[in-house]
Amino acid sequence: MTLGEPRPIVRYGQAVLHRPCAPVTTFGADLEALVEDMFASMRAADGVGLAANQIGVSLRVFVYDCPDATGEYQAGYVVNPVLRVPAALAAPVSEPEGCLSVPGQHAVISRPALATVTGLDVRGLPVTVTGTGLLARCLQHETDHLDGIVYVDRLPDDERAAILAAARDGGRNGPTREETRPRS
Repeated sequence: MTLGEPRPIVRYGQAVLHRPCAPVTTFGADLEALVEDMFASMRAADGVGLAANQIGVSLRVFVYDCPDATGEYQAGYVVNPVLRVPAALAAPVSEPEGCLSVPGQHAVISRPALATVTGLDVRGLPVTVTGTGLLARCLQHETDHLDGIVYVDRLPDDERAAILAAARDGGRNGPTREETRPRS
């Protein structure tokens, strides 16, 4: 793959973030270019993960570049991901979570500490990614995006409203949160 071009990040409230994305059915150069642009967009925004709908493309694709529970960085992408969380092995962990589509804000979200995503690469070949720690959280967060769910949608109404107000205001008049985790 070559270097992609960063695209603008879609913010919470835009319709593309709030509906399930379409499965990818065509593989090849256009999909490869999209993945390259997604990596460039994620890195330009200082994120650790990015779903295609976060740059306005309603397709089931996400990219990631973040550490697992051991601190080892993992980078890659998954097309048409299917998330599996092995309940017996994946005790929930509550940690701060943020999102490039809700800039500058964070909230504690409980997610399983282990997750596996199966899907395809840009050629249509099978891939499997298993993550722990932040990587597990990222796999779940990005798959949520492709299902039309943003992390703030998992919060109580009053907390979600305060975070969204702060994001709209650039964090000046709402709850501020120390950034303890990179955004995805």
